[in-house]
Amino acid sequence: MRSRTSLRHMTPSIRPPSVDVLARSLAADHPTLPHPLLVDLARQSIAERTWENASAHASALELTLLQPVINATGVVLHTNLGRAPLAYSQPARYANLELDLATGRRGSRHLHAGALIARACGAERAIVVNNNASAVMLVLAALAVGREVLVSRGESVEIGGAFRVPEVMEQSGAILRDVGTTNRTRPADYVNAINDRSALALKVHPSNYRVEGFTEAAETADLAAALAGSGVDIVADIGSGLLDAACPWLPGGPPSWLAGEPAARQTLADGAALVTFSTDKLFGGPQGGVIAGRADLVDRCARHPLMRALRPGGLVLAALQDTVMSYLRRTATTDIAFWRTVSISVEMLRARAIALADELSGVRHEPMDGLPGAGSLPGVTIASYGLVVAGDHSTALRRARPVPILARVRDAQTYVDLRTIDPADDHAVAAALKAL
Repeated sequence: MRSRTSLRHMTPSIRPPSVDVLARSLAADHPTLPHPLLVDLARQSIAERTWENASAHASALELTLLQPVINATGVVLHTNLGRAPLAYSQPARYANLELDLATGRRGSRHLHAGALIARACGAERAIVVNNNASAVMLVLAALAVGREVLVSRGESVEIGGAFRVPEVMEQSGAILRDVGTTNRTRPADYVNAINDRSALALKVHPSNYRVEGFTEAAETADLAAALAGSGVDIVADIGSGLLDAACPWLPGGPPSWLAGEPAARQTLADGAALVTFSTDKLFGGPQGGVIAGRADLVDRCARHPLMRALRPGGLVLAALQDTVMSYLRRTATTDIAFWRTVSISVEMLRARAIALADELSGVRHEPMDGLPGAGSLPGVTIASYGLVVAGDHSTALRRARPVPILARVRDAQTYVDLRTIDPADDHAVAAALKAL
């Protein structure tokens, strides 16, 4: 077997190695890549007469694979990093996904995580789909196709990857009816817009931006009172997936940075017939979307033909069941990575930062401001602590092994925020910083 050193000395002017020799040589330095991929790389490198760079090509391929990374950005729900952090595992057994164990007959995948989520947020019923955009789409298609849905002009928003309320409305078959103005919409605006084609009033939480100044928005409770008896139900897209504004799973109650964030339990109690939200943001689980609320409306969504296209698989439902069970057990701060991350005190982060800085040269520690992220809580920061290194080292850290590290760069300095780094990864961060 040729070593990597021998390959470095090969040049296009000499006879190239065989595909097998080159592939086996690459295997020594890239053990995670299966042999067929190494063969492809070897063939390509030989054909292009660049076999001396084959190892670099293999490294580039490794960077394209889905893999764990260390989030040192301080953005707790980092969209590019999968939002809420999760512990991945592969089950070795089957699951009763659509089997009723009591009767032995076919069951429903909606009766596991969905029933528990309904219990946790005070809803009559809940179902899970593959994300919140799907939840909104399904609600509109099932309950308002060919009819009007009242939306405040100030809530006709675009979020995420070009998710626009008017376009989702159009795709669902519902008809958008603008009410109010961009900065001020009152309950009377909704009432005055009602006609015989009105189906729903949709409230959309503007989670990724904030309108300030001369503003007014119809609160759910006030809107519910105004629409009582009209036959127009309220659907509230609360976005980030906070289950309960009281945060009963946190020993000290809700943190100050959550002030004003709508929660499923309170929104339903205020009169919304349905709420929709993401499960990979403040909920802290895998990617998914929830429709929760009145049983008759949720059942209509569950029976719609789109439901089969939008339903999640068993792995997602199992992870969501584990997540919501932690809420019900009041163990979220230990079991759910998101709440564990945001519950760490600044004092503990500072102690870790000092310990790391003491063993590293050219690294200092200082206070930092983290972010909730994922388009939630715009303008809100979470106090944190971390390390600072002069210069832009983002590329070197991103290519660190065995685990890539994602850091922030500002004013030609690299910031490593410990808020979003698991303490078990401190040694890997220290090793990467030493290598700089």
